[in-house]
Amino acid sequence: MEQTDDLEIYVVTTPGLEMPLAAEMKAAGFTKPQPGKGGVTTRGTWADVWRANLELRGAARVLVRIGAFRALHLAQLDKRARKFPWADFLRPDQPVRVDASCNKSRIYHAGAAAERIARAIQEELGTPIADDAVIVVKARIDDDLCTLSIDSSGEALHKRGYKEAVNKAPMRENLAAMFLRQCGYKGGEPVVDPMCGSGTFVIEAAEIAAGLKPGRARAFAFQQLAGFDEAAWVALRDRASAVDAAPARLRFYGSDRDAGAIRMSQSNADRAGVAALTDFRAHSISDLNPPDGPPGLVIVNPPYGGRIGDTRQLYALYGTLGKVLLNRFAGWRVGIITNEPALARVTDLPFLPPTPAISHGGLPVTLYRTGVLGGG
Repeated sequence: MEQTDDLEIYVVTTPGLEMPLAAEMKAAGFTKPQPGKGGVTTRGTWADVWRANLELRGAARVLVRIGAFRALHLAQLDKRARKFPWADFLRPDQPVRVDASCNKSRIYHAGAAAERIARAIQEELGTPIADDAVIVVKARIDDDLCTLSIDSSGEALHKRGYKEAVNKAPMRENLAAMFLRQCGYKGGEPVVDPMCGSGTFVIEAAEIAAGLKPGRARAFAFQQLAGFDEAAWVALRDRASAVDAAPARLRFYGSDRDAGAIRMSQSNADRAGVAALTDFRAHSISDLNPPDGPPGLVIVNPPYGGRIGDTRQLYALYGTLGKVLLNRFAGWRVGIITNEPALARVTDLPFLPPTPAISHGGLPVTLYRTGVLGGG
């Protein structure tokens, strides 16, 4: 692994969020991010790989393309896998897992392909093979071309390292970050979540305002690769760990009728280092009022039909939410995530055209956004 290597980097995201992730990557200075199906491609060095893991809020994981060769049958795959320069990337003392997929290729058995590559790594480099290995080599055999990548992330990147407590159907952090971006949030305005659950939207918004990087408190698979520069990584990570004093006047507000959810949110905000910027309180939607200060964004992931089983029970809840926002939140913008267009309509909010549906908890959900609300 050379720090100056020119690498193809593929940043995986939830399908439907490729465009906001590409916009985030462009704003963060990554080279010519190109959105595709399920991710965004860029080029850079290993330092850019580290930075993508550390900084990108919309990423699910970061794959590094390390090579490719043609293989028409398993014997040829085995031979070429044995000649591949694994020592440039892998260490003989760190276990590896190999995942494979086959599409429109003469090699059609993914399990057999993965087994051949794993055996080649083990016998040529001495690296142990383990199903629970942090380091994962991915082999994609497409039209007889075997493309090899390393998953540089390890655990999925929505696991920021602070959320120990979660409620039912929690919003993943990378989805929350991209929904905030699609609502135009950039860190300079207050955010209110009136059904905050475990506090994900509020904490993400506070971290963005404070300039905190999402990966600052966790480990990554790339730290166990050959040639990893620990000192350079520590310097990069430490620069991302200090709270910016600029948003001291801003606060980020979460409420929920469940007192247990409020305790979870407070604990999570404390572990994330943003407790001083957040305010969590237990009350119902009907008691929701805008905080003192300038207007900003209300964003909410309410219950919806697939999550509780009976959409009809939710009409009153969505109707109340819409009335409260229209009557009390003039000057604010609103984002609501739901899988039921009828529930969004019940709010009577003046929604813009919806964003593409994405999968959340196995359900296709859509972000419904408004512009600035007028007076009630």
